[in-house]
Amino acid sequence: MATTLSPLAPASFPTLPPIAGVRIATANSGIRYKGRDDLLLAVLDPGTSVAGVLTRSLTCSAPVIWCRDSLPKGSARAVVVNAGNANAFTGKAGDATVQATVSAAADLAGCAPDEVYIASTGVIGIPLAADAIGKCLAPMAPNLAADSAAWEKAARAIMTTDTFPKGAVRTATIGGTTVTIAGFAKGSGMIAPDMATMLGFVFTDAAIAASALQDMLSEFTERTFNAITVDGDTSTSDTLLLFATGKAGNAPVSSADAAELAEFRAALEDLLLDLALQVVRDGEGATKFIAITVRGADSDAAAKRIGMTVANSPLVKTAVAGEDANWGRIVAAIGRAGERADRDLIKITVGGTLICADGMEVPGYDETPVAAHMKGKEIDIDVDLGLGKGTAKVWTCDLTHGYIDINGSYRS
Repeated sequence: MATTLSPLAPASFPTLPPIAGVRIATANSGIRYKGRDDLLLAVLDPGTSVAGVLTRSLTCSAPVIWCRDSLPKGSARAVVVNAGNANAFTGKAGDATVQATVSAAADLAGCAPDEVYIASTGVIGIPLAADAIGKCLAPMAPNLAADSAAWEKAARAIMTTDTFPKGAVRTATIGGTTVTIAGFAKGSGMIAPDMATMLGFVFTDAAIAASALQDMLSEFTERTFNAITVDGDTSTSDTLLLFATGKAGNAPVSSADAAELAEFRAALEDLLLDLALQVVRDGEGATKFIAITVRGADSDAAAKRIGMTVANSPLVKTAVAGEDANWGRIVAAIGRAGERADRDLIKITVGGTLICADGMEVPGYDETPVAAHMKGKEIDIDVDLGLGKGTAKVWTCDLTHGYIDINGSYRS
């Protein structure tokens, strides 16, 4: 795990209140890390509904396959997460580890195996003993707790190269009943999500059907976790799960479009974006947080593709790291994004200063305010294609030598 705190880190981990129907414990599994917890167990009350989005990587982990097969049932009673070993590309041995882990958790929670959800993050391609995780679960049961401290312990237990734990909380009302949403995530490198983040777990005490949860999570993920990138690499392990225990006492809601869910929808999307942006702020070696807005594209999808091309450009990211206002690199990224663009219509603004328009640098352009903006930690890039109504916003970080240092020694 990285030891130097990201300069973009929040001041502290937020205070997350207990969520009725959720109990959490952490422990050290001995799989990789010494002197820290690296295993999370959450036990959920009966009646908990679940939704999830998972990586579309064709070399996804054994836990991802398990979750994908279990999600159609729509109910959950336990969650098991380990850090340090991704259990990906581990063949039949990986499947055996999943089966043993699920069996142990199901016995502990008193539930069916397909009500257990698991996730793993860490090194790819190293098989684990079948009972490496499962044997640790029963001793964790006496420590299951519903207090606020459990959340930060959980967020820390799933970290790998993260420099800080990531958490968020929101409240909303459903039909006059106050409900709470709390969640945590991990991610620092191998971040170019494709249906999810590295690992993220969100819990609410609201009573909402699994199908409605799924509709909301799938929609909001596209504008949050799927709108961030650190390095352009999609993980084998990307998993984002949303659980609803139903303990708040609101009348159960079965449709994501129900009028009474309006406030909840806004709160959930805001929480997901909060967690996603914390992942960007913890990008490996990051010193700058970059927000890229694209407007005037042929469609929202086109705008997003252009934005992500700029965000993933090593040339753009290293220019930002070097505090170099080299806007030509943004132009180059726009041109190779594969979406329609017209040289004479494009306008690029950095830090509120218009740099180019009408196919060239604006007359009298003064780089001084842009150079000053580049020296800050928060960088804003705005691209107007001038073609249509498509808009998108994406987020990334700069690319520094710190990224090489972390990944060049990840397994050592």
